[in-house]
Amino acid sequence: MKKAILLLMSVQFFVYLGFGIIIPILPEVVLQQGFSEVHVGGLLTVYALASFFTAPLWGALSDRTGRKKLILTGLIGFSLSFFLFALFMDNLPLLYVSRIVGGVFSGALYTAVTGFVADMTDEENRNKYMGLLGMSIGLGFIFGPAIGGVLGHFSLQAPFIGSGILTLLLLIYASIILKEPERRGEANKRAILPKGGATLWQYRIRNLFLMSFMVTFVLAGLESTFQLFQIDKIEITPLQLGYLFMASGFVDAAIQGGVVRRVKNGSETKWIIGAQIVTAIGLLLIPFTSNLFWAGFALSVFTGGNALARTVLVSLTSKEAGGKYGTAAGMTYSMDNMGRIIGPLLFTWLFTQEAGNIYFLSATLAVLSIILIILFGKSSKSLRNLEASAE
Repeated sequence: MKKAILLLMSVQFFVYLGFGIIIPILPEVVLQQGFSEVHVGGLLTVYALASFFTAPLWGALSDRTGRKKLILTGLIGFSLSFFLFALFMDNLPLLYVSRIVGGVFSGALYTAVTGFVADMTDEENRNKYMGLLGMSIGLGFIFGPAIGGVLGHFSLQAPFIGSGILTLLLLIYASIILKEPERRGEANKRAILPKGGATLWQYRIRNLFLMSFMVTFVLAGLESTFQLFQIDKIEITPLQLGYLFMASGFVDAAIQGGVVRRVKNGSETKWIIGAQIVTAIGLLLIPFTSNLFWAGFALSVFTGGNALARTVLVSLTSKEAGGKYGTAAGMTYSMDNMGRIIGPLLFTWLFTQEAGNIYFLSATLAVLSIILIILFGKSSKSLRNLEASAE
């Protein structure tokens, strides 16, 4: 079982490494090939769209055909997307195809892996193993941009060819190690709109769902425009950006591992409000970048606030769900995805119109989103009350 868990963690790590690795490379590719800057957002958006809309279909297929088969299929398709991107960097339509392929098969891997873990664990230790998968996802986001930036220093194709080869090696290892688990439940299908989700919107938890969208929306906007802006300001290279994202990734990890545990039950709303203020400060610092250190400092301040808001928000949402944890998690996932779909495209388009002014807009949105938390605190229409009265 330990070998299987380690392998599944590796799969999740590479899926999100593959998402992150493109962040410091994509703007460089788009600018070098003379494409419009708005395609940075477009190429990020189609990946999220493809994953979002195909995940429910993959989940149903996983229940019918088995987890291992789908994981192997996902790894083949995911590696193909890397090679496509590396080989056709000068062909915009094929770049979009490669991103769609990557998104489609990342959805397959996500649902098959979570279904696999659900099958091989009981309720007592399932949260622990799902937590390990979550940690792998976080590490992928931390090291993806860093590895992309470092390897991209030598060649823009290198990060993608390397990732494609590693994914194929993982495929061989998975085919040998993984054994189809005994079926205990269904794959995590991540329905586009979770069944019963409409009911939750009648309660104050809806403000937390909207907050999830805002937090991810602002994050996706920064990811898609930060390098473009810093190229104009300080001629930043992919290698330098990789180092900055690595540093901010460790800030993220420090927040997750250190600060979050200090959040006491009942104080979550205060922490989220504080986190959004810190996020806004980080965004306001970005337009005044004059050197690499300042760019890294601004990015790290933003990351600290955003990571704290995201983590505490997930915890508060689970407490507010009134026992409907799966439905609430599915709705949060949907809102996060909407942020990743809309954010890159909108912010890169705004960047072509206003450049640095978009960070003043982002900071304003971060502060205005605090209204959602204030409304949440003032409302008494809580699922917790409903759960308490049912006991």
